[in-house]
Amino acid sequence: MKKLNINKDYLITYGMVVAFYIIMQILQGTGNLSSLFKGLLVPLCVYTIMAVSLNLTVGILGELSLGHAGFMCVGAFSSAFFSMCMKDVISSSLLRFVIAIIISAIVAAFFGIIIGIPVLRLKGDYLAIVTLAFGEIIKNVINILYVGKDGNGLHISTKDSISLGLAEDGKVIINGAQGITGTPNDSTFTIGIILLLVTLFIVLNFMNSRSGRAVMAIRDNRIAAESVGINISKYKLMAFAISASLAGVAGALYAHNLSTLNAMPKNFGYNMSIMILVYVVLGGIGNIRGSIIAATVLTVLPELLRGFSDYRMLIYAIVLIAMMLFNASPKAVEWKEKHSIKRMIASKKQAKEVE
Repeated sequence: MKKLNINKDYLITYGMVVAFYIIMQILQGTGNLSSLFKGLLVPLCVYTIMAVSLNLTVGILGELSLGHAGFMCVGAFSSAFFSMCMKDVISSSLLRFVIAIIISAIVAAFFGIIIGIPVLRLKGDYLAIVTLAFGEIIKNVINILYVGKDGNGLHISTKDSISLGLAEDGKVIINGAQGITGTPNDSTFTIGIILLLVTLFIVLNFMNSRSGRAVMAIRDNRIAAESVGINISKYKLMAFAISASLAGVAGALYAHNLSTLNAMPKNFGYNMSIMILVYVVLGGIGNIRGSIIAATVLTVLPELLRGFSDYRMLIYAIVLIAMMLFNASPKAVEWKEKHSIKRMIASKKQAKEVE
C-alpha cells in the first residue's frame, strides 16, 4: 500500500495523458474535431516531450540550457536521413520509424555527452550562452551540408549539390538550406502519445531513482553533495544526456510529420528553445505535470484565438503574464513547497523500503 501511495502522483500524470488521448480519439471518431486541431495533435506531443525533457535539465538538474532545439534538430535530421536512405530497403514503415527513433535518441545523446563534458563545468549565464551557441552552430552547419547517395555510397559536400558528383542513379538527400524533402509521413497521434508516456516513464523513474536523488542533491547544494562522495560530473552528464536523447526523440516525431524538413530559425532556432523554456517556467520548474499542461495550453491557445486576428498575440501575452503572476503568488508558492516536501518524504520512505 505504501508503494501505491508513493506512486499515486505519477499515476495521475500518466492517467491525465491517457484521458486526453481517449477524449481526442472520441472527438475525432465522432467528427467533432476540426482539421486544424487534427494537425495540432502531433506537434502537441512534440512540444510536450520537449518541455518534459528540458525540465529534466532546468528543473531537476538546475542548469539553464538555451540550446535544447539543437538536440531536437540533430534528432530530426538523423532520423529523417535514415528513413530516406532506408525507404526502399525496409518495407515496413512502422519498423523503419521505430529504428529511426532509436537512432535519433542515440545520436542526440551522443551530442549531449560531447557538448556536456565541457559545458557542464560552467554555471548559470555562461552555461546558457554556450548551449545557445551550440544550437545555432548545429542549425548553420546543417544549412550548408549537402549529402547524396548513389551506387558508390554516400557523398558529402559543403559547396552545392552539383559538387557531390552523383551517378545517374544517385539522389540528393540533404540539400543544404532546402533540407530533406520527401520524408515518410510516419508520425501519428497514437505514436506521439506512446512516446510521451515513454518519456514520462523515463523522467519520473529517473527522478525517483538513486541517480535522480543524487542529481537533485547536486542541484540543491553542490558542495554538500560532493562532500558525501557524489560524483558531480557523472550525474550532471547523465541527466544532460538523457534530456538531450529525449529531445532527439521529439525531433524524430517532428521530422516524420512534415514532407519537407529544413533547419530554418523558426523550426530549430533560438525562438524554439525559448518557447520550450517558457513552457517549463510557466508549468513550474521541476513540475513535470505542469510542463505538460503548459505545453498543451500554450500550443492550442494561439489556434483558439485565430479568429481574433487583431488581438490574438495581445491575449496570448496577457495569458502568459497572468500565469506567471499566479505561479509567483504566495499561496501558489506555499502549495508548491508543501507538495515538494511531501514528495521528498515519500521518496525517503521508498528508499528505506528498498534498503
